[in-house]
Amino acid sequence: MVSFRKRAAEGLQVGDSFKISRTFKDDEINLFARISRDYNPVHFDARFAKTKNFSAPICHGLLSASLVTEIGGQIGWLASGINFRFKGPVYPGETITCTWLITAIDQNNRAKAFVTITKENGVTVLEAEITGIIPGIEERKVLNQMLSEGDPTNGLTGEKTKPLTP
Repeated sequence: MVSFRKRAAEGLQVGDSFKISRTFKDDEINLFARISRDYNPVHFDARFAKTKNFSAPICHGLLSASLVTEIGGQIGWLASGINFRFKGPVYPGETITCTWLITAIDQNNRAKAFVTITKENGVTVLEAEITGIIPGIEERKVLNQMLSEGDPTNGLTGEKTKPLTP
């Protein structure tokens, strides 16, 4: 299987599709809250979550949506717009799968993609349209150099990346 980064270095095309899965745990939800300062009680208090018709506290929507940026980062997509539609909750411990499909690329490397995030049971919890700029010839040369050097930022498909040192 070719890594997402390698596929981007070869040149992205309409019809290219990328897929990753992830399960968020309580410690990641707590870390996201600290970083984002989003302490909405719907993420932490079962009583409050129930008032919103959820069976338990839910993951932050943007934490779930971060799978979009995981793929985008691996393929060198420079986002210019994202339109999210949150369609259902994601609970801690649930595995979700993000699927990207590149739907358009113009002569200036401006591109569009359609993204879905689904639960294991097939229920869609998020849809998004994304616009951005994909790597052109010069960027692809750099991506190939990075790959040949071991590319510590290449997270492949959900594997942990190595920390960068200054």
